[in-house]
Amino acid sequence: MTEIINGKEISKKILYEIKVEAEQLYEKYEFKAGLAVVLIGNDPASQIYVKNKRATCEKIGFYSEAYDLSEEVKENELIKLLDELNAEPSIHGILVQLPLPKHLDERKILEYINPQKDVDGFHPSTQAKLFLGTAKLEPCTPKGIIELLKRSNIQIEGKHCVILGRSNIVGKPLALMLLKENATVTICHSKTENIAEIARTADILISAIGKANFVTADMVKENAVVIDVGMNRSLDNKLVGDVDYQNVFPKVRAITPVPGGVGPMTIAMLMKNTLEAAKLIKKIKT
Repeated sequence: MTEIINGKEISKKILYEIKVEAEQLYEKYEFKAGLAVVLIGNDPASQIYVKNKRATCEKIGFYSEAYDLSEEVKENELIKLLDELNAEPSIHGILVQLPLPKHLDERKILEYINPQKDVDGFHPSTQAKLFLGTAKLEPCTPKGIIELLKRSNIQIEGKHCVILGRSNIVGKPLALMLLKENATVTICHSKTENIAEIARTADILISAIGKANFVTADMVKENAVVIDVGMNRSLDNKLVGDVDYQNVFPKVRAITPVPGGVGPMTIAMLMKNTLEAAKLIKKIKT
């Protein structure tokens, strides 16, 4: 019988654990983990993500600050804000919601964030530590995927994991994190030949390519585990993943739904990183 990996329920448990730890830290050290979220422009999807992040902070007892900037904000103005947040002792995590307007250099902006406060895990020094296997603040979506697998008692060590997608946000960091867990990893992308054939060899198949229903039943091995990172709109405007869920479902051992799979875990891991950053900055060992 196919198991539905319920990211919504698992993330609730994680957020409760974070809330309890945050309360204990407040009782002992009288401080709250602080997260600053910077939103630029009026992208509807970004507004929803940021709203959810702010609400979650409030729910688990974090201190949060919100900065809603104009679509036309100048680069030097944004950098000035980041400098202020880097120096602000009540802020332990800084998140600049992506994507940025085209006139802003995304890489340059992300590099301005203090690596100790890089709770998204996108700073070059964070990525270097990820490569070395020493990162404390790992990128949130890959971190959420690892957590989903572990909390669903799905073995990673020794398994063949195939990742569809090579983005800096999901595909590449996830590959490094799976290697750290002793998996054998293959990355496929738009130039890969015989993607379907490679996908069929996966014990754990992770799709993060952003194409609705791209992964069909014939691309999946019997009793594989399928993790769907995709968030797409179908022709009738329904939210769907990269995986043809209805037809893949009967064939696999376990699968994440969309919505309610990886998405909630990303926010939970952001909160986990914020608490971890606060402890590192305050030099608190738990």
